[in-house]
Amino acid sequence: MVLISKASEKITFGIIVGNRDVFPDNLAKEGRHEIIEVMKELGYNYVILSEEETKFGCVETFEEAKKCALLFKSNKEIINGVVVILPNFGDEKGIANTLKLANLNVPVLIHASSDEIDKMDRKNRRDAFCGKISVTSVLYQHGIPFTLTKYHTCPIKSDVFKTDVRRFEKICRIVNKLQNVRLGQIGTRPNAFETVRYSEKILEFNGISIEPIDLSEIFGLINQLKDDDPKVQEKIEFIRNYTSTTTFPKEGILKLAKLAFVVENWVVENELDGFAFQCWPSIQDNFGIVPCAVMSMFSEGLVPAACEVDISGLIGMLILQIASETPSAILDWNNNYGDDPNKMVLFHCSNLPKSFFQDTKMTIHPIISDLKGEDTTFGAIQGRIKTKPCTLLRIETDDLFGEIKAILAEGNYTEDPLNTFGGYGVVEIPNLQDLLKSLCLGGFAHHVAATLKHVGDIVYEALTKYLGYNLEVHKVID
Repeated sequence: MVLISKASEKITFGIIVGNRDVFPDNLAKEGRHEIIEVMKELGYNYVILSEEETKFGCVETFEEAKKCALLFKSNKEIINGVVVILPNFGDEKGIANTLKLANLNVPVLIHASSDEIDKMDRKNRRDAFCGKISVTSVLYQHGIPFTLTKYHTCPIKSDVFKTDVRRFEKICRIVNKLQNVRLGQIGTRPNAFETVRYSEKILEFNGISIEPIDLSEIFGLINQLKDDDPKVQEKIEFIRNYTSTTTFPKEGILKLAKLAFVVENWVVENELDGFAFQCWPSIQDNFGIVPCAVMSMFSEGLVPAACEVDISGLIGMLILQIASETPSAILDWNNNYGDDPNKMVLFHCSNLPKSFFQDTKMTIHPIISDLKGEDTTFGAIQGRIKTKPCTLLRIETDDLFGEIKAILAEGNYTEDPLNTFGGYGVVEIPNLQDLLKSLCLGGFAHHVAATLKHVGDIVYEALTKYLGYNLEVHKVID
């Protein structure tokens, strides 16, 4: 299976080190050395002026801004974000001019170094606390979006700042990927599911391309495979090792293996970042399995797979996967939990990645088998979801307003008792009833993407500040 995430590719930051004439030069020089040390420690590539190109390799004057911008423009294809370092007050015009001239259209992180109480003399006082406010004020005036560190100031080599940079990396990954993403669509949506309709034109306008393939083409490619093909046999072994089951029907596991092989080749050949699948009813009628286990394996391997041809849900899965660096899933806002207004059952029937589950098994499909019979519905993944924090994200294309909109919430999976089927869990979300009203009034679908981490702050920053999505946040972001 495809098990290598594109999120594992090394990221590159453009580095601007600010300086200002009447403030201590030695601090700017020291700051440049420190940020290079931090970049190396964290394993990032970086693009920065040399000490020969400008004074200490910093940016202050317009001439220095032009040199830095030219350096950035020559590396535009590899720079994923810009980190602005203020070891002293810094020159706000120099920084703003660099960003304007470079015109990279990537996220920008603004840092300011902390003063030390016992080093407030003329040689050591930084004043970056004040300089950061000046820089952000000018960036605001120029319409240049930026991200702030957790604390207004912090030492460059501190753990706090390193955490800020790692968080910023995820913001950059989301923004860069969503501006140039390729997603696959296998088949057409089930006829009854108008809820998952989407606008391909709005997505394309926002940098999201869709590569469709008819389900019949998938069946055609499968028919060309021999049962004893070594690559098919390899997939059978992979599936057997993926999760437990009471029995592996010979014909069912062979079909799953062939489907996995064909879809994997299609994903690789088209350089896709994920796909949505027509998981019923055609595949049961014409091929005789449910594709849930195959989709689960792709999602577990960080190639998200959404059911019921839910492209919008797939986008949410991809965003959460990047933000959390873990597999994501697609679920239904499915049931109330007794009389508790802040708890609900999140469920699917299911293709969840196996890392979502406390314990899991592969079975016949618990719902479709009632309609199609057991012989044509092997391959569902069932189990209870782990008791962990979660972030929930629903993306939609809104044709009425010509925009991408979203709703974001955070909650926690609980251990509340529940005896049911599919992939399921009880989730507690503060003021859940308000969230449900927003879903209904906003025309959102009954699906939601989920990840087992709290990453709402990262998603919020990327989607609103840099991508311009119309995002409603249910929970106040800390």
